[in-house]
Amino acid sequence: MTTRIDRRMAALKAEDRPALVTYFMGGDPDYDTSLSIMKALPKAGADVIELGMPFSDPMADGPAIQAAGLRALKAGQTLARTLAMAADFRTADDDTPIILMGYYNPIYIYGVERFLSDAKAAGIDGLIVVDLPPEMDAELCIPAIRAGINFIRLATPTTDAKRLPKVLENTSGFVYYVSMTGITGSALADTTRVSEAVKRIKAHTDLPICVGFGVKTAEQARAIGAAADGVVVGTAIVNAVANVLGADGSRTADPAEAVATLVGGLAQGVRSARLATAG
Repeated sequence: MTTRIDRRMAALKAEDRPALVTYFMGGDPDYDTSLSIMKALPKAGADVIELGMPFSDPMADGPAIQAAGLRALKAGQTLARTLAMAADFRTADDDTPIILMGYYNPIYIYGVERFLSDAKAAGIDGLIVVDLPPEMDAELCIPAIRAGINFIRLATPTTDAKRLPKVLENTSGFVYYVSMTGITGSALADTTRVSEAVKRIKAHTDLPICVGFGVKTAEQARAIGAAADGVVVGTAIVNAVANVLGADGSRTADPAEAVATLVGGLAQGVRSARLATAG
């Protein structure tokens, strides 16, 4: 199985630079605006897109992403509409990898077999389902792999040497290293510790290691990118949308332009980093 994620990560390794992985919430603040944000991401320098699936009880998300999910749900976003958004995006971009990120409940309700079929048809390349541990791989992970979709697992600072092999067992695409414990949007972790963690995980796998949680600026992206194969940015992008929205739904600026400006700066930071693990 070779996906767009595999091809993109291999190409970036050949270029000797880390990936910029960008997360946004599908349907925030509405379908059309969200689709315009998605289309703006690759043009601004994003290498991989994480498309958030809004959920009413997002236990691992910080206040910013929780609020984005609620805005999306209020505007009528569903899992079916999130898949439709990916399909709409694919009509003009067949190269940028798309990863669906969220929780298992909406997928379970949708039906796993139907979901994987529809996700594949919509051009989805990978899944990050934060509340499915490796012990539940038979639920979604194994069927996803059989369907030709990468299943990307999260590792954290508390994932010790005994647990790590189990976490990596059926992981594909890349490993998402969450650089701190806690909810999304927390302060940035110490880059020295991140570098050490990346080396520790790489001793157990040949998969690329992408690091996220807390990256907000080009300088931070550059620092993380010096050690990692990819830098994941989510909360900062979600905040860029929220910052141009009024409480009454009015807008002080175009959300897609606000996101593009932020991502353009992050992309410059990532592109100026040099992988310590190149070669």
